[in-house]
Amino acid sequence: MPKSLTKLWLRGLRRLVAGQVEPIRTPKPRAAAKPTRAKTATRSKLKSGAATKAAAPRVGTSPAPRESRVRPRASAWARGKWARSYHSAPPTAGRFVNHMSYALYMPPKADAEPMPLVVMLHGCKQNADEFAQGTRINLLADRYGFAVLYPEQSKHDHAHRCWRWYDDSGSGGGGEAASVVSLVNAMIEQHDFDPERVYLAGMSAGAGLSALLAVRYPHMFAAVGLHSGVVFGEANSAIGAMDVMRRGSRSDPVALIDAAVDVRAYPGMPAIIVHGELDSVVTATNAEQLTKQFLRLNGFIDAAGSRRAGEAREETHPDGVVTDYFKNGRRVVKTSIVRGLGHSWAGGDDTVAFHSSKGPDSSAVMWEFFKHQRRPSETRAMPSSHEAGRQRFECCK
Repeated sequence: MPKSLTKLWLRGLRRLVAGQVEPIRTPKPRAAAKPTRAKTATRSKLKSGAATKAAAPRVGTSPAPRESRVRPRASAWARGKWARSYHSAPPTAGRFVNHMSYALYMPPKADAEPMPLVVMLHGCKQNADEFAQGTRINLLADRYGFAVLYPEQSKHDHAHRCWRWYDDSGSGGGGEAASVVSLVNAMIEQHDFDPERVYLAGMSAGAGLSALLAVRYPHMFAAVGLHSGVVFGEANSAIGAMDVMRRGSRSDPVALIDAAVDVRAYPGMPAIIVHGELDSVVTATNAEQLTKQFLRLNGFIDAAGSRRAGEAREETHPDGVVTDYFKNGRRVVKTSIVRGLGHSWAGGDDTVAFHSSKGPDSSAVMWEFFKHQRRPSETRAMPSSHEAGRQRFECCK
């Protein structure tokens, strides 16, 4: 992508979000303490060769996470462990070394059963620490006993840490999605998480990458949560992404899904969609179009958009309008349009940019949706979205 187009896109994004949120408040760094004698001795050992560096991990593996000294406030309030590390994912187009940074929150383990895992994808101008603090989902992890994984976009790949959800190529969002899948597989293996209960959620650009993952790797995740997300399949460039964010898709969203995946073979993907009615960065039209796309993926509507199964129940609350879509007695799609909310995570910590205390607690609402979904092991074993579709998802039978 030409550098000038990137600058144009980012300039437009800055204009859209200007005035909506306050900058993140960060404390001034303390003056570095003078080294003690013990530290001086350690340095001399390093110089003499007494200490050596650990070997770099092989592709597809991750070094043991280290507990971070500086933890987000939400993790400080929580009772578990907050650790940071990186994962050596397989090479992508143009990158022979592909390290993905991440943070992992582990709650106190209450029993010997494998824990569920929630994968959280941050938005632009965010990192793992800010997303954990803003969403406060680690507190829920303590209460309900699930782990939380925060993949982190590199500034090397995007100056503002935006996931490139609009680019399905190996050098763009497609490569980022593959790296996330590699990281999730490594975490399941290393920590014995329950592979049938892996859930995915994202905010804004993170929601865009979450939708891409849900479409391309349905065998990996039991359900997906999209907060302030963009309709799938319309944009294929940064400029096109800006247009879709502002207006929604000019094409039929159901036709976009049908062009991207064989819906008859797709195994289904329960989805919860949350959006602010006053979002001026990603218009709420995107939420309506995403809802149609996931209704199609779950066999609720046909190619013409007409209902073929199930029922819809709409409720109006003080916080907004919630619509639940049921198929064979199971909720497969849930949409929540939050009244008075802009481009922010609803019910979050509003001292963090792109999070607001307005509306219901999105983290709690998503977990309530997630906990009833499960991806059967035999479906997870399928290596691709096309082959995964040969087996039906249990929620959609």
